[in-house]
Amino acid sequence: MSEPTPPQPPYAQPPVAPPAYVPPAYPPAAQTPPYAAPGAYQPPVNPYAYGGYAAVQKTNTLSIVSMIASIAGFIWILPFVGSLAGAIMGHISLNQIKQTGEKGRGMALAGVIVGWAGLALVVLGVIAFLAFASWAGTVGTGYNS
Repeated sequence: MSEPTPPQPPYAQPPVAPPAYVPPAYPPAAQTPPYAAPGAYQPPVNPYAYGGYAAVQKTNTLSIVSMIASIAGFIWILPFVGSLAGAIMGHISLNQIKQTGEKGRGMALAGVIVGWAGLALVVLGVIAFLAFASWAGTVGTGYNS
């Protein structure tokens, strides 16, 4: 004896097609700007295109050193050398910042201004000292014998 076959449903089952795969719509990748000469206009780039974080911009190291040297010269730790070095390095770093687009322009300007101001104070101090020494030499002691 054979087993009876189960009864068939009165309607045919519709064919089930697997759902079609639709890839997610990602935003287009950010285009890198073409190479341009330094100082030329470059179109803005979306800073959040890669992972949602803006790229960290580098600060010019020479501008930091310029400001520190100028301050050291201004407060008489290195009176002449610090002021002169800070002013010169400030000018150099301003030129570098203009070419590379780095951060630190304010520090470079501070180095230039404080450096030249400190150098001016040193020169005025030397002139005042020499004027006082010259005056003291001409006045004499006041004892005539």
